[in-house]
Amino acid sequence: MATFLYRLGRNAFRRRGYIALLWVAIMAAVGLGALQAPGASSDDSSMPGIESQQAYDLMQERFPGASADGAGATVVFVAPDEQKVTATDNRQAIEETVDALSAGSQVAGVADPFEADAVSKDGSTAYASVTYKVASSEVTNASRTAVEKAADQAREAGLTVELGGSAMEADEGMSGVAEIVGMSVAAVVLLITFGSLAAAGLPLLTAIVGVAVSLFAITLLAGPLGLSSDTSTLGMMLGLAVGIDYALFIVSRYREERGHGHTPQEAVGRAVGTAGSSVVFAGLTVVIALAGLSVVGIPMLTKMGLAAAGAVAIAVVAALTLVPACLGFWPDAVLSRRARKARKWDTRAGLPEEPATAAPSGEAPKAGRDNVGTRWARFVLRRPLPVLILGVLGLGALAVPTASLQLGMPGDESLSTSTTQRRAYDALAEGFGPGFNGPLTIVVDAQGASDPKAAVATISEKIAGTDGVVSVSKARVNEAGDTAVFQATPSTSPTDAKTKSLVTTIRDERPALESQTSATFEVTGTTALNIDVAAKVQSALVPYLITVVGLAVLLLMVVFRSVFVPLKAALGFLLSVLAALGTVVLVFQQGHLASLFGVQQTGPIMSLMPIFLVGIVFGLAMDYEVFLVSRMREAYTRGESAAQAVVSGFRHSARVVVAAALIMISVFSGFIAESGSMIKMMGFGLAAAVLFDAFVVRMAIVPAVLALLGKRAWWLPTWLDRILPRVDVEGEALDHRPTAERQDRDPAPDESETVRV
Repeated sequence: MATFLYRLGRNAFRRRGYIALLWVAIMAAVGLGALQAPGASSDDSSMPGIESQQAYDLMQERFPGASADGAGATVVFVAPDEQKVTATDNRQAIEETVDALSAGSQVAGVADPFEADAVSKDGSTAYASVTYKVASSEVTNASRTAVEKAADQAREAGLTVELGGSAMEADEGMSGVAEIVGMSVAAVVLLITFGSLAAAGLPLLTAIVGVAVSLFAITLLAGPLGLSSDTSTLGMMLGLAVGIDYALFIVSRYREERGHGHTPQEAVGRAVGTAGSSVVFAGLTVVIALAGLSVVGIPMLTKMGLAAAGAVAIAVVAALTLVPACLGFWPDAVLSRRARKARKWDTRAGLPEEPATAAPSGEAPKAGRDNVGTRWARFVLRRPLPVLILGVLGLGALAVPTASLQLGMPGDESLSTSTTQRRAYDALAEGFGPGFNGPLTIVVDAQGASDPKAAVATISEKIAGTDGVVSVSKARVNEAGDTAVFQATPSTSPTDAKTKSLVTTIRDERPALESQTSATFEVTGTTALNIDVAAKVQSALVPYLITVVGLAVLLLMVVFRSVFVPLKAALGFLLSVLAALGTVVLVFQQGHLASLFGVQQTGPIMSLMPIFLVGIVFGLAMDYEVFLVSRMREAYTRGESAAQAVVSGFRHSARVVVAAALIMISVFSGFIAESGSMIKMMGFGLAAAVLFDAFVVRMAIVPAVLALLGKRAWWLPTWLDRILPRVDVEGEALDHRPTAERQDRDPAPDESETVRV
């Protein structure tokens, strides 16, 4: 592995012009394709294997041409204080608005509230339902503007009008705040770490190129594969974070090798052969974790996971090829000012390049020189048990709220009160009851019944009498007369735990009703769908963990030639991810410090959040494990004691790992400012997870455990040692190969292209 990557790095350095042109060509080709690509399709929300989806499929089959997936808008009218919407003037204004709503070219129909029994009992509120011929993703801005203009007519008449429904949910895309914040903080951290503008800018440049290729590719494939806008955001979030980190580690190792006296080309080869090996295995763990989301069986989750895994893979390739090519253009510019001055003096004096006597900023110190990392490592080695106990108890305390985790799918109630969708939600809840915003759709299959009409009536009557059901609508029957659909309105809100119990109760009534009527029914609708998805995700979490953690433990056994190190890595991950999930519950579900993070309404955690958090955090946690422990393994295999190897690992990697973690935290934190609830929650959860994993688990718990284990940390049974393939991650083979530095110094094509800063 190390030898192959060594050659790859040297070749990329030597043929830097071709590598740069290749990346530019790829980016241009994919970008042009993305510009001409159609938009994302709307069929990525299928949830196979759950009752809600089966009921939806049955509706599609038995009610052909009914456009069950068409968009809808709800126009809510609220009369002024002490007035009613049925008053003559108010009624006239509402009817004129309904006429205006019907004029849209994409509108299939509008239900007049006075004819559709859509007026509250106290007469204060009414609503008009607008149905469209197209899906919500295909509703044009012109159609939305037409709805807003019609609403303005009623507002001028003195009514309060708010708009909701899927048709009014315009995809605003990313605001750009997240990217600006993340890149700005990353630039500052890199500048402090390296003390060089060029060294700080190079990881940003290569990461941006990799992210651009990833986003263009996702856009190009969005239509054929049905990728959502959240897929692009997730790809950018991960691609930017790991892209900067992977480049950071290679540039840092390059500076270290230059400090040891190697020529630029040799230093690049050694950097890619050693740090690049860690990048490959770290990237593999992230890809395994993201691709493993396919075991859940939710197509949308699978697509998002695979797309994000592709973005990470592109970041790895960019780090291994584009970074060494850029170092070929600017071999000295990425060095610290002190190192550049020393090399310039040696060149003028006609002396060969020699190692620096003292390590410049951002480079590894000599073996005997202490830095903050070595001092911290020695502190932990002296007090491993107290550090371990304190770290475990602290993360354990943060993980406690996870026990009260409630899964769901926040809707308009989670939006800011400044949005019309949220005000429409509140108005409907006040006028028609909290359950009005989440009705249950009952699909009755009466093909086996001798009297389908009587069977539908019996089922409808039984469900209407169920505790927790406020009302049941009139059944709509298909042309064949063997299938009916009606709605049951709960007395509680869509995210209330009592609503979940009601769905279970209604489904439990099915066997008795089926034996009585020879007809069966299924429960669907947005509320039931969210309940079913949450249950499916919970049932898939354990198999997913076993699959991903098992594969990653095997991979880390190959890398570290140890049994305990991979197991310790997996247990540390569980601590950090549970603590991160606990903080998400504290803020987004229980409301602690919610206003600080822009959370307008607390409620259940999004159903997909835990499994996404587990997958992504596991991959990122293994990143830091590989980067930090691989240097310890390298020192141990070269003759250092177990304790001294821990100190050496921190001497070489602690500063860079801290910088990488700060960059990742800043990138993820930037996404908290996004308006989308899923992206906001993901950004917060990932930032918290990286904080806990990098600074508590990897920087405190890991050295404490290694100190307690001693030599046993690197134990591997003989039989397992024979079975596992050998990969040279430490770059041991590079120490035994003939040096190629004399020919590197020959002519000066490298020097001619050097940019001095």
